[in-house]
Amino acid sequence: MNIKNYYLKAFPSDNLGEEINANATFDGLFNNITEPYNYIGVEDSIVRERVFDKLATIKGVPYSDIYNLWLS
Repeated sequence: MNIKNYYLKAFPSDNLGEEINANATFDGLFNNITEPYNYIGVEDSIVRERVFDKLATIKGVPYSDIYNLWLS
């Protein structure tokens, strides 16, 4: 699933959605979990939290699991 498409639909009033890498996917984010800001192209913690939350839903795990992977 494309992160930018998801984000623009889920958070239409957040203009930072337009800056998300158009090629970024949730699978790609999972594979680049230690560098999420570089991967999605936006250095904003709210955007990161929102996409981590969706990634956790997709993977069927708690948000804390994704967050802890990032911190590792």
